[in-house]
Amino acid sequence: MILSGLEIAERMGKDIDIDPYHSDQLNPNSYNLRLHQELMVYDDPVLDMKVENKASKLTIPLTGLRLDPGKLYLGRTVEYTRTDHLVPMLEGRSSIGRLGMFVHVTAGFGDVGFSGFWTLEIFVVQPLIIYPNVEICQIYYHHLDGAYRNYQSGKYQNNSGIQPSKLHEDFVQDKVIPD
Repeated sequence: MILSGLEIAERMGKDIDIDPYHSDQLNPNSYNLRLHQELMVYDDPVLDMKVENKASKLTIPLTGLRLDPGKLYLGRTVEYTRTDHLVPMLEGRSSIGRLGMFVHVTAGFGDVGFSGFWTLEIFVVQPLIIYPNVEICQIYYHHLDGAYRNYQSGKYQNNSGIQPSKLHEDFVQDKVIPD
């Protein structure tokens, strides 16, 4: 089951934290999160899963920044979220999708116990000018049935900003098994 907006508000400060929280961003069954002014882009046109891929930061000016197709932009939410006993999920807002902008390529599914800023995997289908602090996506919450363990990974937990891929750490720890 998905929590209603009123239930999200009721659980604030208990098993849901959103900082900063503004009641006007609350929807019937979700809460809108805003785009931070900072973006990150990978420096090399070819990425390698086994190595740390270098990235550069960009700032979205108040006058806007043009995003181009065929390029991945990493962003983050203004809001820091923490969730206990619930599964947080992230989706783009329909108004954003209708402009041809994707806010996550595959990572819209959160883990129970996640705390941090959400890194957004931004991709556009045609050139689009974006602005900081726009309500870009929405977080919603599912109940979790059965026993579970909270998210424990040190990779992305309690992050302080945009998180590029850390998949290379799995290779270092021999987590990826060769054929």
